[in-house]
Amino acid sequence: MATVADVTGSVRVIIVDDDPLVRAALAMILGHAPGVDVVGEAADGAEVLTAVDRYAPDVVLMDIRMPRVDGLTATELLRARPHPPEIIVLTTFDADEYVLRALRAGASGFLLKDTPPVEILRAVERVAAGEPILSPSVTRQLIAHIGDTDADARRHYARAQLARLSEREREVALTVGRGRSNAEISGELFMSVATVKQHVSRILTKLDLNNRTQIALLAHDAGLADTA
Repeated sequence: MATVADVTGSVRVIIVDDDPLVRAALAMILGHAPGVDVVGEAADGAEVLTAVDRYAPDVVLMDIRMPRVDGLTATELLRARPHPPEIIVLTTFDADEYVLRALRAGASGFLLKDTPPVEILRAVERVAAGEPILSPSVTRQLIAHIGDTDADARRHYARAQLARLSEREREVALTVGRGRSNAEISGELFMSVATVKQHVSRILTKLDLNNRTQIALLAHDAGLADTA
């Protein structure tokens, strides 16, 4: 297990994977990047809670399929905690039901294990900054590939949740679902970036969501993300 970094101001990362070679490769990729510190590793989802308590990471890179406790269960447990770290799910399959369930549970996004190193680093930095790493097209493809036997129930629930928002907040939520950045939303809806951030924060609080990815999923579930 890696030691806790003493450097402040850097993105603190824990790597969770049952394959030691994968952990070593990711640690090497991220460990040499300025502004990122790999502060811990875990070989199984069962070790994650203790590792997070010990190392206080900003971001967890989480393998989705592991023996004993898988990444989905570990993600659900972590995201149910107060002030949890951001989670990026690692997977071999780009259309994986476990990945979609992890996103619904609060993971910020997912990466394929063969993702180029520079993109892995960029994803970690973006998630730590509170930015989404999944495009709306990827979200749509994931949902379409996997299908959803509860689609009607999800649509009803999502629309009921969005109905709890003010008209302006719904507009912001739907533009988040279309993958717009805060700056793009600002221009599209004629409000300041600071006001956009306030609306996003209120949406997360009102609907008890963890991140922008969950807002986007709610918009997609409601069938409204592609509307003008």
